[in-house]
Amino acid sequence: MPVERCRVCNQKFFDEPLLRYENMPGAAQYLPAADTLAGDAGVALDVRQCSGCGLVQLGNDPVSYYREVIRAAAVSAEMMAFRREQFAGFAQKFALTGKKVIEIGCGRGDYLSLWRETGVAAYGLEYAAEAVQACVEAGPAVSQGYIESRTDRLAHAPFDAFVILNFFEHLPNPNTVLTGIGNNLAQGAVGLVEVPNFDMMLRRNLFSEFIGDHLFYFTAETLRTTLGLNGFEVIECNEIWHNYILSAVVRKRGRLDLSPFERQRTRLKDEISAWLGRFLPEQVAVWGAGHQALAMLSLAGMAGKIRYVIDSAPFKQGKYTPATHLPIVAPDALDDDPVEAVIVMAAAYSDEVAGIIRQRFGSRVEVAILREFGLEIV
Repeated sequence: MPVERCRVCNQKFFDEPLLRYENMPGAAQYLPAADTLAGDAGVALDVRQCSGCGLVQLGNDPVSYYREVIRAAAVSAEMMAFRREQFAGFAQKFALTGKKVIEIGCGRGDYLSLWRETGVAAYGLEYAAEAVQACVEAGPAVSQGYIESRTDRLAHAPFDAFVILNFFEHLPNPNTVLTGIGNNLAQGAVGLVEVPNFDMMLRRNLFSEFIGDHLFYFTAETLRTTLGLNGFEVIECNEIWHNYILSAVVRKRGRLDLSPFERQRTRLKDEISAWLGRFLPEQVAVWGAGHQALAMLSLAGMAGKIRYVIDSAPFKQGKYTPATHLPIVAPDALDDDPVEAVIVMAAAYSDEVAGIIRQRFGSRVEVAILREFGLEIV
């Protein structure tokens, strides 16, 4: 059935196809023989573009053998020499000697032999049974299979690196495959994702590059977007092999560590509490009812210790701080209902506010500005 939404971001395609090619080859592999020629017929290819992320893709169903890698690179001495140098450089750059590297869609294992030369522990995943058997006979540790779900567990996981070379553009479930790969990687693992270069096709008007096998036509921008949406940081993305290939080096995105935030909060809370302890209860005001000040009142446990919160914005005056329920008053409150000290929490306006207090009250009111490093007495 025709696809109506982007396979990556799920936004709708633009209403009209970019191109519609009639009587196109139905596939680039498993070519018809003399005895099957009568049953072969051309197909129509609809080249669509996502209205959201911009990714160009076919609106057609994938070919029947999309899970298999059928690769003729081994017949090219130039390509194999290029890959040998590329893989050695990648392994050296990311210190992968002795580490586990898996090729997703390894075909008959031509590239796995080159990876083994670099000193890595090379593994492969391939769907086609005959190709897997050829790999096993040649030595590489290859499993038969395909990533069908995000939770698939691969043999020998977790891996320190992965590669998927000119195979990703065939896959109708790119998010599932990328997420599934990520779930089988060690923390901080790296990867090499390569696809045909649609940027180059656009520059050269290579209208004949469309084929039913290739569902996706990635530019550097849409490849970065796709990888980023599925848990990978793109370290670099380059055009290689006579500009025909986009080669993205990626790293598995880890969970952000915000423990320094909590240490900073605890430190500031203790510092503010010690400073407030110098004054009688409710003899200190806070100036500033912006979001940072409102958060700080809660996070530093200042309710019950502060008399009121001052803010120059009339629409905030007469209201109360959320959660801590402190009254918000106009600056004139410092005359009508004086306090001994003021903590200024006005972000970029803090120095201006401190100057106003000093000008109006001199040394009668102690003033401290809450900076990111702590309280600054002014």
